[in-house]
Amino acid sequence: MTLTAEAPVRTASRAEAAAPLRAAAAAHEAGAAAAVAGAQAGEFLTFRLGAEEYGIDILRVQEIRSYEQPTRIANVPSFIKGVVNLRGVIVPIVDLRLKLGCESAEYNTFTVVVVLNVRGRVVGAVVDSVSDVLELHKEQIKPAPQLHSSVDASFITGIGTVRSGEAERMLILMDIEALMSSADMGLVD
Repeated sequence: MTLTAEAPVRTASRAEAAAPLRAAAAAHEAGAAAAVAGAQAGEFLTFRLGAEEYGIDILRVQEIRSYEQPTRIANVPSFIKGVVNLRGVIVPIVDLRLKLGCESAEYNTFTVVVVLNVRGRVVGAVVDSVSDVLELHKEQIKPAPQLHSSVDASFITGIGTVRSGEAERMLILMDIEALMSSADMGLVD
């Protein structure tokens, strides 16, 4: 009869077994924090596109103007409506309703152009109406939802929640600089 010495079997303690789960949870929280970091607390200009309300960093806004028919440029995407002369500066006008796939884009007395300063370039964005300027605190901003890979939502930095009495409304917070400098826009280098 031969005796073999077997190494004692060591079982992991609960704390050791839970360590990978804690690490995964910490990584998830760090990812969520990074997503929220995309939409920093601060002041946002809010506006409507169709039935949805959006917010952009107020520091990107140069001015708000009433909509005037731009001069059309040939061979540009349909969401680029043309250009206007703004005090000697030729400004491309982008209809965000068309760019973001809103069902309709009617031009009425509420339609305005938000003139933006994006990477040193002046660009106009057509929106249905401007709501107001809101200050959002960090706890009011949630991470942007993870969407299917075929949907380009890279310009969405988070979802802001605003309480007004009993009602709560959500704002889609956008990185307008990322949207306006995307390759399909061709507006900013």
